[in-house]
Amino acid sequence: MVSSLLALMVLALANVVGFALIWADKRRARGGARRIRERTLWLAALGGGALGVWAAMYTVRHKTRHASFVFGVPSMAFAQVGAIVWLSFQ
Repeated sequence: MVSSLLALMVLALANVVGFALIWADKRRARGGARRIRERTLWLAALGGGALGVWAAMYTVRHKTRHASFVFGVPSMAFAQVGAIVWLSFQ
């Protein structure tokens, strides 16, 4: 029970971080500042934050013209949710 709660808290944090990274990159893009690497954004999504990255993409309208993000991040999010559901029934 405690380990499940801890895992959910870690995933929630990963999604908040993913959302924040997309939001920060959008602000930097508008301001002309140094950008966050796409590799970092992908690692945030891969590290459990795909839902947060996906939500941020459409909330702040950032990276929505990149096919790799438009198709890759939702695929990763579905895979992560599927893994969570599968593991919860084991």
